[in-house]
Amino acid sequence: MTQLLPEGFRDRLPPYAGRAFDGLAAMVTVMQQHGYALVQPPMAEFEASLDARKSGERPPNRLRLTDPVSQRTLGLRNDMTVQVGRIAATRLADAARPLRLSYAGPVLKLRAGQLNPDREMTQLGAELIGADSVAAAQEIVALAIEALRAGGATGITVDLTLPDLVETLAAGALPLPSDKLDAVRSELDMKDAGALKALGAGAYLPLLSATGPFEAAIEKLAAIDAQGQLRARIVALRAIAAALPDDVTVTLDPTERHGFEYQSWFGFSLFASGKIAALGRGGTYAIDANGEVATGFSLYPDALFDGTAAAEMTKRLFLPIGYDRAAAAALRADGWTTIAALTDADQADGCTHILTDAGPTPI
Repeated sequence: MTQLLPEGFRDRLPPYAGRAFDGLAAMVTVMQQHGYALVQPPMAEFEASLDARKSGERPPNRLRLTDPVSQRTLGLRNDMTVQVGRIAATRLADAARPLRLSYAGPVLKLRAGQLNPDREMTQLGAELIGADSVAAAQEIVALAIEALRAGGATGITVDLTLPDLVETLAAGALPLPSDKLDAVRSELDMKDAGALKALGAGAYLPLLSATGPFEAAIEKLAAIDAQGQLRARIVALRAIAAALPDDVTVTLDPTERHGFEYQSWFGFSLFASGKIAALGRGGTYAIDANGEVATGFSLYPDALFDGTAAAEMTKRLFLPIGYDRAAAAALRADGWTTIAALTDADQADGCTHILTDAGPTPI
C-alpha cells in the first residue's frame, strides 16, 4: 500500500517523460521567440494573496496547508495566471506596457475535472499585460496556435466566444432584471431552451442557433443584432478570425461561459484532433482590482505528450565497448540517442541500431 499514489497523481515513465520535457521546452521556446519573457512563480503563496486576485471562485479548487514558519494558510497554486497577474501588478508594475510574460510549470487541483482525472497538470501560457484590443487578441490566439503545434498538436480548432454577451444585451436590446442575469447566462451555457422560456428570457433563444462554423454563425449573430448593439463585437470577431492560419478550423459559440468567468469581451477555446477535452483557453480580462487590462491564454498540454512517444524509438544507437567517442558525439549532435555498454555482457535491448566501423547499423 505504501507504493500507491494519491488519486489523481501519477508517474510519467520513459519514453513519455522525455517527450513531455521536449514538447514543453519547444512550446516555451515559441513564446520566448515572440518576446514573451519567462517568469517562474512559486508553487505556494499565502492563500489570501491568491484569493484577492481571483475573487468569485467558491470554493477554490485549491490544496492548502499551514505554513509552519508564518503559521498562515498557504495555497498550492491551481492556476499560474493569477500569479503572473500579481507579478505584473507588483514586481513589474513600473515595466513598460504592453508587457509580455510567459510561464510554464505544474499546478495542483483539489478535485479533478469530469474529463480529466489528473489533479496534477502542466500549465503554460502567455499574458499580454496592458492591452485588450483586437490586435492583442489576434497576437495571442496566433501564438497559442503556434505553441500547440510546437507541442505536437494537429487539426486545431479555435472556438470563439463573447463572455460579456448577456450583460451587453441586457443593458439595451434585450433588457433583463439584474437578478436574472446569472440564471440566463447559465441556461444559455447549457443550451436549455425550455429553461430560458421559463425564465421569461425567450428573446435570447435565437442566440442558441448562432453557433457552429464561424462564417455561418457570425451571420446569424449579426442578423439577431437588429439594434447594432453587438456591431463592434462582431467586427472584432471577424478581424480575429480573418487573421488565423487557413488550416485552422474556426467556430463560434457566443454564449459559452464555462471557463470564461473572468474574461471580459473576448474568449476562445482550443481543440486538436484526437483530443476530447479543450487543450486551452484564453481571452481578455483585468489582472487586478485596479482594472489593468490584459489578454492571454493558458494551455494544458499533457494530453499531447501521453501516447505519442512510439516514434521516438527510431534512432536509438547501441555503443559497444571500445566505441569511437568522437563518432558517437557527432551522431548525438545529429539527433541520435546513444546507449553505451558498460560491460561486454550488455545487450542492445531497446535500440534500433548498433555502432560499427561502417557507422550506425540496423539491428
